[in-house]
Amino acid sequence: MAKSIKKRVQTAHGEVPTQIKNPDLVRERRRHIIDSTVKLFIEHGYHKTTTRMIARAADFSIGSLYEYVSSKEDLLYLVCKTIHEEVGKAVENALSDNAREKERLAGIIRQYFLVCDRMADHILLMYQVTQFLPEKWKKQVLENEINITNIFIHALAGLAGKNKFPELDKARLNLVGHNISVLGQMWAFRRWHLKKNFTIDQYIEVQTDFILGLIF
Repeated sequence: MAKSIKKRVQTAHGEVPTQIKNPDLVRERRRHIIDSTVKLFIEHGYHKTTTRMIARAADFSIGSLYEYVSSKEDLLYLVCKTIHEEVGKAVENALSDNAREKERLAGIIRQYFLVCDRMADHILLMYQVTQFLPEKWKKQVLENEINITNIFIHALAGLAGKNKFPELDKARLNLVGHNISVLGQMWAFRRWHLKKNFTIDQYIEVQTDFILGLIF
């Protein structure tokens, strides 16, 4: 199961060229640049944030920054890809648990929702500014958004019919997969209001009961 999940999740930095040959260094430095960029985009807006501002916030020179990315569009794309990579890792870890099927699904939901909490600003930014990406990146981001849902659908299909986990037809698999994806992101979009009544753990508990109720 975990191996097939890996095949469905692309690496977060594969499509954007870099002058650096060390992939671990690229991953580490780009993640630092990405996190700095998210803060700037949220504070100043996408159009008003310059590459010079990004370099300063990340403690890079302009020349060093361009060794890892060539434009703001690259960075925005990498923000989106990083979210998808984090989700893939979370689901893969949850699936490696030896718990029974129902508990493993609850674990998948929990780990995904925690990613949405941890990367809430990244997710919100992704939906706000994807429209500004070049068409090739925009298309890839939209495809990757469906890929996230497909991770859940594939995981559900692997659990269905085992022990006391019900069989699920294609339509139900699709519906539950989309519910998991959207309800996790809802925490990112509406956390400013939801936090008035729920902690992230309480939110996970309520939404997990709802999702499991679609199956059991």
